[in-house]
Amino acid sequence: MCGIFGFVSEKPQSISLVSSGLKILEYRGYDSWGIALKIDNGKLKIEKEIGKLPESLNSQLSSLNSQLAIGHTRWATHGGVTQANSHPHTDCKKNLALVHNGIFENYEKIKEVLIKKGHKFQSDTDTEVIVHLIEQELKSKGFATSVRDTFSQMKGLNAFAVINTVSKELIAIKNGSPLIIGIGKNSFFIASDISSILPHTTKVVILKDNEMAIMGKTLQLIALPGGEKVETQVEDIKWNIKEHNKGNYKHFFIKEIHEEPEVIKRIAINTTEGTKKLASYIEKAYGTFMVACGSASYAGIAGVYLFSQIAKKHVNMAVGSEFKYQEDFVGEKTLVIPISQSGESVDVIEPVTRVKKKGATIASLVNVMGSTLYRESDFNILLESGTEKSVVATKSFTAMIATLILTAYTLADKQKEGQKFLLEASKNVSAILKPNYVEKIKSLAKKINSKEHLYVIGRGLSYPVALEATLKLKEASYAHAEAFPGGELKHGVIALIEKGTPVIVFAPNDETYDEIISNAQEVKVRGAFIIGIGPKKSEVFDVYLPTGDFKHATMLPQVTIAHLLGYYLSLARGVEDPDKPRNLAKSVTVK
Repeated sequence: MCGIFGFVSEKPQSISLVSSGLKILEYRGYDSWGIALKIDNGKLKIEKEIGKLPESLNSQLSSLNSQLAIGHTRWATHGGVTQANSHPHTDCKKNLALVHNGIFENYEKIKEVLIKKGHKFQSDTDTEVIVHLIEQELKSKGFATSVRDTFSQMKGLNAFAVINTVSKELIAIKNGSPLIIGIGKNSFFIASDISSILPHTTKVVILKDNEMAIMGKTLQLIALPGGEKVETQVEDIKWNIKEHNKGNYKHFFIKEIHEEPEVIKRIAINTTEGTKKLASYIEKAYGTFMVACGSASYAGIAGVYLFSQIAKKHVNMAVGSEFKYQEDFVGEKTLVIPISQSGESVDVIEPVTRVKKKGATIASLVNVMGSTLYRESDFNILLESGTEKSVVATKSFTAMIATLILTAYTLADKQKEGQKFLLEASKNVSAILKPNYVEKIKSLAKKINSKEHLYVIGRGLSYPVALEATLKLKEASYAHAEAFPGGELKHGVIALIEKGTPVIVFAPNDETYDEIISNAQEVKVRGAFIIGIGPKKSEVFDVYLPTGDFKHATMLPQVTIAHLLGYYLSLARGVEDPDKPRNLAKSVTVK
């Protein structure tokens, strides 16, 4: 659940390549960092620190050049947040340096054996065991064979990269988290995300599960466990540099919210064929499940409502980590629709891998081309949201909702009607993002920033919007927020309401309007401060944030307002960096 960047080159390169590569990967979330490089005498030079990477390295490494280097940003799993536990880790002789993403599930037994053989450990991590096991294997084998045989002894989903100062090679290997190889002029790069390679080369190789890449003077790919050579498939990636820069925005978080209108518009125009194909899969399937986690799971819940209301189809939704308890229904005629921004979240990848073995068809909504989910799927709709750098998902969630809306209308043979509502909603979102409207949200954020608890209610399609709103409030501002269907208030939740408690009420102009206004009145008389969001103003609202009315697509401007409130509440509450909330990572690659 972290970032990897490294290189091997015929000519010495500035170590700033590694630090800048890791900076690009900061959006993935981390709590420590480290860099290892081979210096002139053939030894390793290592720097590891807790906390964030400085904007530029002001250390003994900053002036160094090297032909071989590896770096890592760590999000702690095994072992606390300490300098010793930070990656890279080295062997006893300090010839090897290794970085790792994933969980080495059986490391304890192997560590016991290595200790008996004289290996000394400096950390509490599972990762350090890998590099010592390679060192042990090297006593009787070559470097590549040692890495391959080490990997064959590891249980769990893992990806690692290791440099060897003796052989002057960089080897990468994986069966879980992503690893991308960049092919430059007389150099090779390794990274956990294409975005950090693209400043150096657009020619990449996406390492597949159970493949090993050996990089030195040449690049060689090997299949595991047998060791057969694999033909190198080089892709030339188109790169939009604007997506990787903040431009005039203070944070990627707010920049990406401002990109939501264009995302909706692109989906309305560009995904007509993709949604037709997905609709045909749903039409033919005997049982359809959407599988997702976090914000994507709320998009899936919205999908259940959308397919029911618009297309009169029953589609199930399961949280990724819970799907294994519902898989008994899955068979050869089942359609599984995973929804994911990164395409790498293990709680989605694992069930997809399992149901594929049962013969299920996999049709994914995913934002990252070449990701594990993308490659595992029989069919993909790319989400058209572009690179999303903020850990807090915004435009990717909007893309998921817009894609599901268009698919549902397509399934009902009303695609043009769906396109019309999306394009109208896109214009309304643009209006919401204008300064006069944003000032209302800033003012509201300042008004409620000291409140200990916030509640959000909705009915029908507005219920998953309420769930998304509370997640953004929690992630971005660390405020305690909870979402409920409006009808659940009387089943216990209303006991939490006291004078001044903020309650956000999503009130679209649909069949839920009268009932949700009634729910708002119930909490209003108990002292709640009511924030109403919808096309119609009500006397019960203390603050009113208007949206247009676009039938099912009305949820899109609702979502944008929720995203803006999450962002500006984070600023009002003094969050240090809204792009990288504490304890969170962009892609959850451990269970």
